[in-house]
Amino acid sequence: MVDIRIVILNYELNKEENRDLVKIEKTDYMLPTLKGINEFVIKNGITKNSWREVFNHLYEILKGAEQDVRKLLNDRKIKGEITDISQSIKSIAGNVFSNSIVYIFLKNKIIGNIKPNIFITSKKSKVKNFDKLATINVDGETQKPDADLIIYTKKENDDVDKCIILSLKTSLRERAGQTYKWKLLMEIATSENTIKDKYNISYETNDMPMVCFATVNFYNEINNPQHRGMFKFFDKAFISKPVNENFISPLSEIIDFVNEEL
Repeated sequence: MVDIRIVILNYELNKEENRDLVKIEKTDYMLPTLKGINEFVIKNGITKNSWREVFNHLYEILKGAEQDVRKLLNDRKIKGEITDISQSIKSIAGNVFSNSIVYIFLKNKIIGNIKPNIFITSKKSKVKNFDKLATINVDGETQKPDADLIIYTKKENDDVDKCIILSLKTSLRERAGQTYKWKLLMEIATSENTIKDKYNISYETNDMPMVCFATVNFYNEINNPQHRGMFKFFDKAFISKPVNENFISPLSEIIDFVNEEL
């Protein structure tokens, strides 16, 4: 993997953040993607803007890494560790996308693009009291969101303070609808309406999380009218390609968004 250094150190990762970063860097199937990320930043000058802009190029970086990932998986198949390369590619694609965002997010935090009191994790259990924040009651049963990443701030007692739930999808053919339906349910649970009473819907906190969506859009689906309609339910929707659309934002805008909202 390319050895890349942050030129301006504005923030030193805490133990947990550093542990997450090291784990990503040591995950074998991540290495081709991390190489692509770091090569993009080096090519563009290892600046604050480069670390911001690389968010918008994850699509091409992930596609560029696919052949090397297939070689790695082929070695695993030869060793008898896996049986189906295509299925393994599908199963790790979401993890690669999620880990890439965490990696770039932490690098942006180190360089000072993201405020030091903002944290990111894929582990819900690491966010104190998140379960309460993310549970809607429907007549004695519970509904919880599809939260691939959680971006949040903490209170003095380490409870979650403000929170953004980020649902990630490599394709809109996947479960994108699940998250916006939960967002719609949350809106129903926190407003006065007959639907809430009819289905006995309740939400036991006033600290509503923001709900966002990010996609790689491997299959060029964002211009499908039905998919565009889904984006309207999110507080913000992002895509990891350079785009000029009013219904979805470049993923690099997540930096300003979290700094302003959290």
